[in-house]
Amino acid sequence: MRSVAERLSSRSTGNALELRGVTRMFGALTALADVTLSIRPGERHAVLGSNGAGKTTLFNCITGDFLPTSGTIRFFGEDITDFPAHERIRRGLRRTYQISLLFRGLSVLDNVYLACRGVSRGRFSMIRPGRDDVLMQTASDLVDAVHLTDSRDRLVSELAYGQQRQLEIALALSGAPRFILFDEPAAGLSPTERAELIEILTSLPDHIGYIIIEHDMDVALRVVERVTMMHNGRVFKEGLPQEIEGDEEVQQLYLGGAHG
Repeated sequence: MRSVAERLSSRSTGNALELRGVTRMFGALTALADVTLSIRPGERHAVLGSNGAGKTTLFNCITGDFLPTSGTIRFFGEDITDFPAHERIRRGLRRTYQISLLFRGLSVLDNVYLACRGVSRGRFSMIRPGRDDVLMQTASDLVDAVHLTDSRDRLVSELAYGQQRQLEIALALSGAPRFILFDEPAAGLSPTERAELIEILTSLPDHIGYIIIEHDMDVALRVVERVTMMHNGRVFKEGLPQEIEGDEEVQQLYLGGAHG
C-alpha cells in the first residue's frame, strides 16, 4: 500500500475543493466564521468537532443547501459559490445525510439503479431497463462495492440499519462522483457495522476524494489522511490523524481527556 505522502504527491497540484473565508450568518448568529480549507483530488479528509461546531453548516454551504454569506467555494478550480445544488451534483459532488433518504418500498438494486438513472442523460426516458442495460450493470457493481451483494433483491424496509447506511454510500457513488461528503456515516452502527464501514471507505477508488463528518473518532481517524477540527464555527486545528489524536487541546476540548 502506498504511503500518504506518495498518494498526495502523485496527484494534480490543483485542489478538488477550496474554501476561502467562508462565513455563514443566520441573523445575528455566526454559524461559520472565515473558514478556509483546501483539499486535493482524491484526498480523504475528516472534519471533526462537538455539536454546534459548524460541521453540518459547512456541508450545507459546500453542497448549495445554504449559500455562504461571504467567501468563495471552488470545486476543481471552478467558482461554485452561487451555484444551486443540482449544478454542483452535475459537476460530480455528492453527499450523504444523517437521516436516510431511501425508497423503503423498493429493492436495494432498484434504489441504486434510480440513483444512477437520476444523474444520467437518459433520466427522463420511460423505457424499462433490459438485462443488458448499462446503468443496471453499474448499479449492480455499486451494490457489490458496498458489500450488499446478498441483499440486492431485498426491500430496503427489510434491511438492518447498518445495511441502509451502506446503501446510502452506494447512492452517493452513482454517476461517477469526483468528491463525496459523508455526514456521520457511523452514527448508530454496531462495532461490527463500523468495521464494515471502514473497509468500504478505505476500498473506494483512489480518485474519489471525500470529507467525513464523524463523532466516532476511532472510525474517522482510520479512514482519512488529514483532519480539520472545528470549534464555534471556526477552524481550530489541522493536521495528520496521529497529530490530532495526540494533541492535548483536542483531547481536553473534545474528548474530555486522553483518547483511547
